[in-house]
Amino acid sequence: MTVQKTDLPMLPEYQNNPFIAKLPPLLSQQDMLKALGSIPELNECERSYPAQLRKHCIMRLGRYFEPLERQLQLAERFGMLLRQGYIGRNPLTHDYIRHLQNGVERIEAKSLYISARHPVENTASSFALTGCSGIGKSTSMEKVLHQYPQCIQHVEPFSLVQIVWLKLDCPSQGSPKQLCINFFSAVDRLVGTNYFNTFGRSRAGVDEMMVHMAHIANLHAIGVLVIDEIQHLNKAKIGPDALLNFLVTLVNTIGVPVILIGTLSAVPLLQENFRQARRASGLGSLVWDRMPIGKTWDYFIDHLWKYQWTQDITPISQELRNVLYDESQGILDIVVKLFMLAQLRVVSIGKVRGKPEVLTPQLLRNVAREDFRIVRPMLDALRNNDTKALLKYDDLMPLQAYVEQVMSTAMQSQADGILPSDLVNEAHTSAPAQYEHDPILSALRSLNVADDVAQVLISDARTKYPSADPLLLMAAIAEKLSSHPVKTKKQKVTKPSEAVIPPENDLRRIVSLGQQNGLTGYDALLAASMVKPPLLDIAIYG
Repeated sequence: MTVQKTDLPMLPEYQNNPFIAKLPPLLSQQDMLKALGSIPELNECERSYPAQLRKHCIMRLGRYFEPLERQLQLAERFGMLLRQGYIGRNPLTHDYIRHLQNGVERIEAKSLYISARHPVENTASSFALTGCSGIGKSTSMEKVLHQYPQCIQHVEPFSLVQIVWLKLDCPSQGSPKQLCINFFSAVDRLVGTNYFNTFGRSRAGVDEMMVHMAHIANLHAIGVLVIDEIQHLNKAKIGPDALLNFLVTLVNTIGVPVILIGTLSAVPLLQENFRQARRASGLGSLVWDRMPIGKTWDYFIDHLWKYQWTQDITPISQELRNVLYDESQGILDIVVKLFMLAQLRVVSIGKVRGKPEVLTPQLLRNVAREDFRIVRPMLDALRNNDTKALLKYDDLMPLQAYVEQVMSTAMQSQADGILPSDLVNEAHTSAPAQYEHDPILSALRSLNVADDVAQVLISDARTKYPSADPLLLMAAIAEKLSSHPVKTKKQKVTKPSEAVIPPENDLRRIVSLGQQNGLTGYDALLAASMVKPPLLDIAIYG
């Protein structure tokens, strides 16, 4: 999307600073909203496409992003944090050189915490962004980051590769050493350096690694360091203090702005440990709660609801808005995926049963109940405003990964009906005509379920779920199979009379006959001259 950029006057504190001059100009709020948005393409003619093709169109909603006030606030704070941090590191003044000289002295002392011999003005700040899982923290942050180039090459009056922003995930075990290794690797990929081999693979301790990481952050003028998934510090074997103290030092001593992103379980850590950063709340921390019912929610749903690829357009109603909120509890990622899954479900039903493709409140509730059962505990905790219970659900399968798994299953061709004729085994032609091309029957055959049993299971499932698509029916049958084992097709067993008699020199026959005469396997093979006698026997009797 092309955004018109307006020329704004340069503030005095930003003038004559090459690190700031190379940044893109500031955008108005309206232009920023347009830049952050990601709206899928929708043509009216696509609604008449075949079902299997429309499903691919529905998948475009996976990239849907409608920026709201909170995303705009995040973008503005990031722009302030980035530019304010560069004020104290102007390469045309002595400040930047002093930062580098202090870094060299820390490397020689192998410690971040020595007193700086070259005092510099520190203008860096930091803030934290927290909220429950699925609220859109990481996605929003990435949208904001992509408004800026990640690297800028400076040629005059100095040669330098400026890294505007760097985003890292907190190591799964909260290890400071692993964070340093990830940092070296990320910088190498961006700049083409060899820091990982120089500092990451050596036997240097974590303190020495952190010293080099801090120096490299200044050497390449990193504008903002973003650390995501900060709640992993809860799993740190040595406690969260080591890494948090290092991040505080980056802000207060090195002058590199830091943004921390995490779930609600990270809030106690940040309140207790990160508060010692004297500028940690310079721009105020952001806590993103679920969206409440109101004008903003209606605005988001009204814009999202336009993107329907069903043959029948369902108009939005207040009942549908209420159902969407109740089943998603105001988590935007969930409501978008629920809308996607509901369309996939109704398109499959329309293809198989020839029914109107209408999005009803009951359909939305059925899809939410069946496809989001893994995240149901988290949604129930939100519904009950149980903040303590939410802290237990950080270890659930990530919502995005779970939804992708459901999407992959929903896109299977089994919902489209008839299988290619060359995949149908001739031995299955005895099934009744109404089951012959049934994809569910084919799936049960692959599990060695007998045809007569499979037909009963299919009939029972369709009686219980008359309007369900094959995906739901197969899930119901699988659940019944797991609780009540049924007979499967018997494999042909070779009768003893049909067994092939091995030849006389077959080792298995020799051993078997020897055992019948009371010999061990070795003695039987020795008597048949199939193995050589021991060397001692040869020496005595040979």
